[in-house]
Amino acid sequence: MRISVLDVGSNTVRLVVADAAGGVPLPVHTAKWRLRLAEQVAPGDLIPDEAVERLVRAVAAAARTADRWGAAGPLAFATAVVRAAPNRREVLREVRSRTGVALCTLPGEVEAELTFLGARRWMGWRCGPLALLDIGGGSFEVAFGRGRLPDFVASLPLGAGRLTHDFFADHDPPSPEALRAARRRIRHQLRDVAARVRWEGPRTAVATSRTFQQLGRLCGAAPGRHGPFMDRTLRRGDLREAISTLAALPAAERSRLPGISAPRAAQSLAGAVIGHTAMKLTGLTSVTVCPWAIREGVMLRHMEDGPAWWAEVSRLTDEEEEAAPEPVPLRLAQHGPSPARTPAGTPAQRAAGEPAADRVR
Repeated sequence: MRISVLDVGSNTVRLVVADAAGGVPLPVHTAKWRLRLAEQVAPGDLIPDEAVERLVRAVAAAARTADRWGAAGPLAFATAVVRAAPNRREVLREVRSRTGVALCTLPGEVEAELTFLGARRWMGWRCGPLALLDIGGGSFEVAFGRGRLPDFVASLPLGAGRLTHDFFADHDPPSPEALRAARRRIRHQLRDVAARVRWEGPRTAVATSRTFQQLGRLCGAAPGRHGPFMDRTLRRGDLREAISTLAALPAAERSRLPGISAPRAAQSLAGAVIGHTAMKLTGLTSVTVCPWAIREGVMLRHMEDGPAWWAEVSRLTDEEEEAAPEPVPLRLAQHGPSPARTPAGTPAQRAAGEPAADRVR
């Protein structure tokens, strides 16, 4: 069986086509289209018509690519930049009507659950209780768990693109006052989540996302050309030094540093500040940079729970667009943790009507 996943992020549209034999998604083709939506859409603003047109063309090209590689229509989702737009409903309908691809949005908590699943499968059970940090363009996800799915998740409006817009847009490089203000916001919004991670005392911590991958390379991790199986560790002390280096340079010059790509140079400083502050508050001195994240999580869920799972995702998204002002809970099947360990505060628990006294928001 060959499946494909399409991820509409803040900067790029990414397609992964994978063989799903043997319970492991083995990629056979990847492609990406740079749209840089976050540069055109301020947090909470409408997505302009020209950006929607480029998105439609990219999704249509991705669908054709998936078909050429023998995969069915992609499991397509959009992250925070589309999810937070007031005209989200119109954007999704335009993409669906013109491409035939049922693009949907996922609540941030569900993104965290799926990313955690991808990281858990990559790291294996030997890593024990696992903490996850994931920096996106519009949001920052944190998760912790002992089993297949997390025991708690949190999605916070602390994306690298969002903080760059809010604090670093006026001066390049930014002022020390802007850096301090950004840290204050991160500490304020992350305080309760970080306390929970410290209390849990994870045995292993992982970081996912392109932002963490590039920061890891900047701090001395092996380059991507060495393959996904290289051990890559990001240390908090190295990240603190990286902040000083990034803050001293204008965005155009950061792309000359190891690992920092030109499209992400502007938001690399914000990503470093988020990552360092999160690690400091949670008491983590280092994290493993994990190559599997949300796209692999979507493929794993599809492989393990069948096509009906994604059909339910799309159906609930449609219902949310029509009626629900709050994120729609997804009925996540449980494999691994016993019923007593059903993730507290996750969509699985809310769908089952269980209490969630320790839900992190």
